[in-house]
Amino acid sequence: MSRVANNPVVLPSGLEVKIDGQHFSVKGGKGQMEMNIHEYVALKQEDGELRVSAQSEAREADAMAGTMRALVQNMVTGVTTGFERKLELQGVGYRAASQGSTLTLQLGFSHPVVYTLPEGISATTPSQTEVVIAGMDKQQVGQVCAEIRAFRPPEPYKGKGVRYAGEYVRRKEAKKK
Repeated sequence: MSRVANNPVVLPSGLEVKIDGQHFSVKGGKGQMEMNIHEYVALKQEDGELRVSAQSEAREADAMAGTMRALVQNMVTGVTTGFERKLELQGVGYRAASQGSTLTLQLGFSHPVVYTLPEGISATTPSQTEVVIAGMDKQQVGQVCAEIRAFRPPEPYKGKGVRYAGEYVRRKEAKKK
């Protein structure tokens, strides 16, 4: 059984936290996030920490307490420092350019792929083959990266495609005559 919910969520200074029944909101330097806490879970603020506990002995309550604790921790981290993921483009002629809320990708198709970023997400391109996706919502950052990677996932023969930074792509040997 996981004991994630037993660890408190430490609140850094300069953070504004509101708990109104089952509604939780946090405001920090990067912005504001809010969420409804599951009915099986209780959330308390004490001594600069947030404590999450199950309200019953049911197995589902323990599972939801761990999940809610992780989500609250991600919200606190998101409004203070934010999250970012890096993508790499590998292949001849593969490149990316970001302009405002659009990301233009050349991925070997006959046309450029234009991806409109959702609100709250930003993309930067330190080089033509690197894309850095940043935002305060961890789930949304991961979803945007997954959607961009899905345009051209890395293939196993030449390794061309969009991959996460540090991702290992197992290569296959070509067919022999």
